[in-house]
Amino acid sequence: MNDRLLRALARQAVDRTPVWLMRQAGRYLPEYRETRRQAGSFLALCSTPDLACEVTLQPLRRYDLDAAILFSDILTIPWAMGLGLEFVEGEGPQFRHPVRTRADIERLGVPDPEDDLGFVMEAVRTIRREVDGRWPLIGFAGSPWTLATYMIEGRGSRTFGRAKRLLLEDPASMHRLLTTLADATIEYLRAQVRAGAQVLMIFDTWGGVLTTPAWHAFSLAYMRRIVEALPRGYEGDRVPVILFTKAGEGWLESMATSGCDALGLDWRTDMGVARARVGERVALQGNLDPSTLLASPACIRNEVKRILAEYGSGPGHVFNLGHGITPDVDPAHVGACIEAVHEHSPAWHRQG
Repeated sequence: MNDRLLRALARQAVDRTPVWLMRQAGRYLPEYRETRRQAGSFLALCSTPDLACEVTLQPLRRYDLDAAILFSDILTIPWAMGLGLEFVEGEGPQFRHPVRTRADIERLGVPDPEDDLGFVMEAVRTIRREVDGRWPLIGFAGSPWTLATYMIEGRGSRTFGRAKRLLLEDPASMHRLLTTLADATIEYLRAQVRAGAQVLMIFDTWGGVLTTPAWHAFSLAYMRRIVEALPRGYEGDRVPVILFTKAGEGWLESMATSGCDALGLDWRTDMGVARARVGERVALQGNLDPSTLLASPACIRNEVKRILAEYGSGPGHVFNLGHGITPDVDPAHVGACIEAVHEHSPAWHRQG
């Protein structure tokens, strides 16, 4: 098996920096758009295991990547809670039944991952069978705070006014909601590991909108609870966990003490500074600005070289974007990025 990712997350020596990309399966690929058309809707694509497997494998057929990542969505847990998830073209996810009151929160139950979310587990099993040891498989979930923002707002938000108001005016209800979501996420990720996921990632996409005290109390505390409850070894293999808080550059030291194995960095964080701040405690993943992929291949190569140099020599770096690939990216530019990592990273791993 290509174990570069697993070795890098364990801060072990590798021959070159492993690379995978957030949203490496997605709308920038014409084959994805065709599969999405066949599915009829995004939710149908996510909930049909064979199609989810197909789009997971598509970028692996095109590029020399070092990992497969489950094709799914972070909102599967609230979907399974019966909140009426819809994806509206041009507007993104929306819930028909948002969570706004204490009574709404108290009605929520923890979904059974093998029943209510069985299609995700079947997708994991199918993907693991199809990759046949050629790549490690990454499973994932959204952080409780990030899920809560969508559930309370009913959709994406620029200000997160409803969620922040609940946090400030009724913190007990917010903690009740986050506790339920943390419990659901623990069960969900445990089930992904049983189904075959070899790495887990927690996306704290909207943690960065919080104040520092609120982030510690309402985001990190629940991610820490999840990490502590996850199986750190399964059938003899360690299951590493990556935490990614978008716009969380001020909290790296706190995240590094959560028990995770790696931190994902967005493009605002200097890789070398981050490495100096966390030391040997965790590996680092990132952090090319996704907009770089809209530039020329020569510019892409220069930015890849810059980030590799910022990290410097030695193990513990996983090359990735600072957020997901955007739909307007030329697939050839993604190839140029991956090739640049292959070309320029080995020099940083040579011994002596």
